[in-house]
Amino acid sequence: MDSLSQIVLGAAVAAAIAPPRHRRAALLAGAALGTLPDLDGLVIARFTSDPVQLMTLHRGASHSLFVLPLVAWFIWWVFRRRGGRVAQAPRAWFRAMLAVLITHPLLDAFTAYGTQLFWPLPVPPTWWSTVFIIDPLYTVWLLLACIVAWFTRGRALAQQALVAGLIVSSAYLGWSVLAKGLVDRAASAALVPMGLAGAPRFSIATPFNTLLYRVVVMTPQGYLIGDRALLADRGPMRLASHASDAAALQGAAHIRAVQRLQWFNGGFMRAQVRGDVLVLSDLRMGLEPAYSFNFAVAQRQGGAWRAMPPAAVPTGEGAVFSREGMGAAWRPLWRRMWREPQALE
Repeated sequence: MDSLSQIVLGAAVAAAIAPPRHRRAALLAGAALGTLPDLDGLVIARFTSDPVQLMTLHRGASHSLFVLPLVAWFIWWVFRRRGGRVAQAPRAWFRAMLAVLITHPLLDAFTAYGTQLFWPLPVPPTWWSTVFIIDPLYTVWLLLACIVAWFTRGRALAQQALVAGLIVSSAYLGWSVLAKGLVDRAASAALVPMGLAGAPRFSIATPFNTLLYRVVVMTPQGYLIGDRALLADRGPMRLASHASDAAALQGAAHIRAVQRLQWFNGGFMRAQVRGDVLVLSDLRMGLEPAYSFNFAVAQRQGGAWRAMPPAAVPTGEGAVFSREGMGAAWRPLWRRMWREPQALE
């Protein structure tokens, strides 16, 4: 999730567990610890400039459920030796630190990026993809709870606000799981008549909401994209076909960067040949045709694909996170959220 969500989640969790007399300190400590795992990007960037490595190593060791308990213990041990609040209530502070660090990667796993919860085991990243990376309806309750707790300190109202914020935000995640399940069921119903019931697919919430989901289905010729508005749609899901150069992707399958991306995103990639360069786009993040992560990974030489130093390729106009693309992307999504496709034609 975005940094603000992780900050307020960490602050709320720590302040709810730490002793009431330490509440403001717990809010600050939880906010700091809530951002700690994401500092791995700064460390990785010191050792490599390879954009594929930068993407696929992020949310790795620093997000591992095997590593973070050790990190929590070490931080707790250091501060306990220094005395102060942690020494006054060591058990409560250890639980608070551990909970903050563990909830960070678990929240990240609800997005589509990919979180290596079980590093160093050689298993693919976890991405439940039920919420978009920024979702105000998840974050606002935690933010309000932290504000109330800051000003009410040790009073009962502070604890009540923190618990309420955590319950409501967690319930919102639960709703996103249900919403995604409804979308997946509609996708299955649409794919069976097409003979694609077993085709690889995923669904993900569109930006800033959990009422409109996007579905991507991989096919031998490319991929299909459909969407489902949970409040508006009643008929079968419509799926549009998009091309991907499967032959080029297969020809470059021996290249390390291609293999690394395949492992990281589960094969949900668009392959395009631009000149003599193979460009792979991660279909999980972005909106057609502009995707957030695009990499030039191979060059054609003498009819064969050869490895090249991976390079990031600009997303292009219409990207959700570009200055111009934010409004351009959101306006049609907002209309689609409340109306079926035929009502917009």
